[in-house]
Amino acid sequence: MNVKEQVLETLEKQKGEHISGAQLAATLGVSRNAVWKAVKSLQEEGYCITAGTNRGYCLKLENDIISVQSISKYLNPELSELTLEVYKSIDSTNNRIKEYAAQGKPEGVIVIAETQTAGRGRMGRSFYSPPVSGVYISFLFRPQFSAQESLFLTTAAAVAAAEAIEMVSGNQAGIKWVNDVFCHGKKVCGILTEASMNVETGLLEYAVTGIGFNVREPEGGFPEEIREIAGPIFLNQKDHGLADSDGEARSRIVAEMINRFWNYYKHLTERTFMTEYKRRSFLLGQQVRTLSEPVVTGRAVDIDEQGHLILECEDGRRVELSSGEVSVRSVN
Repeated sequence: MNVKEQVLETLEKQKGEHISGAQLAATLGVSRNAVWKAVKSLQEEGYCITAGTNRGYCLKLENDIISVQSISKYLNPELSELTLEVYKSIDSTNNRIKEYAAQGKPEGVIVIAETQTAGRGRMGRSFYSPPVSGVYISFLFRPQFSAQESLFLTTAAAVAAAEAIEMVSGNQAGIKWVNDVFCHGKKVCGILTEASMNVETGLLEYAVTGIGFNVREPEGGFPEEIREIAGPIFLNQKDHGLADSDGEARSRIVAEMINRFWNYYKHLTERTFMTEYKRRSFLLGQQVRTLSEPVVTGRAVDIDEQGHLILECEDGRRVELSSGEVSVRSVN
C-alpha cells in the first residue's frame, strides 16, 4: 500500500477518533509532511477528515465513501486472501470481472463500484446504478462443479443479500423468485450471474455473479419507468440501523454480502441456503403469472430442491418453472 492507503486504513480503524500527525507518521514510518499530503489528497477525493491543532486528524463517522479499507475491517479474518477493487465509477462490475477471467486471474477477485454507467440486469435490461445512493458488486468464481450446479450461485446470492440487508438495516428482506430481493414491498437488490463453460469437460471456466443494492433513495427519486417496483433499503433519514447512523451502511452491506456469499459458495453443493431461500420467498401461496410464452397462471405452492418454482393451476395440474420471470398481484 502507498502512504495514502495506509493513512486511510489507520483512520478507518479509528473512525470518529482523533490521531495525531506525529503518531500517524511514527506508526507508518513516514514523515509528517507525507501524512499531511496523504490527508489533503483524501480530502480532495471527498473524505470528511477534520484536522485540529493538538488533536490531529479524524475521519468523521458520517463519511460514506466506499473504499477497500472501509470494507475490509468488517470482513471475516479468513477472507483476507480475497482481492478487493473499489471504483468510484465503472461501466459494469460484471464486465470488469469477465475481463479479468479472460486474463486468467484466479477466483476471489471482487469488484465494487459506487456507480455504473452501463450496468446490466437480467434479460438484457439495463440496471439503474446511480452514484451515492447504491453499491454494485461482482465476484469472480472458478467453480469445480457442473454448470447445472452453478445455477445455485444466484440462489445463494439472493439469500446472502437478504441476510446482509437485515443485518445492517434491521429491515425485513424477502426474495421474489428467482433473484430479486425486496424490502418495504419494493425491489432493493438485483442479481445477475453469467458464466463461460468448457464444452470438453462440462465444467465452468468461470462464473461471475453481480449484485446491485439500492441503499438509499437517489437524488430526484427513481426513474419513472421503475418507480413502482424499485425502492431503497433505508426509506428516510429516521429509518436506519446502527450502520447507517455512523455513515457506513454501504461498506457494511458489501462486507456482510461477501462474508455470507463466499461461505455459501464454498459449500454450494451442500445447499445449506435452500431452507432460508424458501422461508424468505414471498411468492409462496400467491397467485402468479409467467411473463413469457406460454403464459401459465397458478398458485405458487413450493420451491423444490432444484430451486424450481412449482405452480398449481386451476385444473389441478402442477407446473414446474426452472427459469424466467413471474408477476404477482400483490407483494407482502
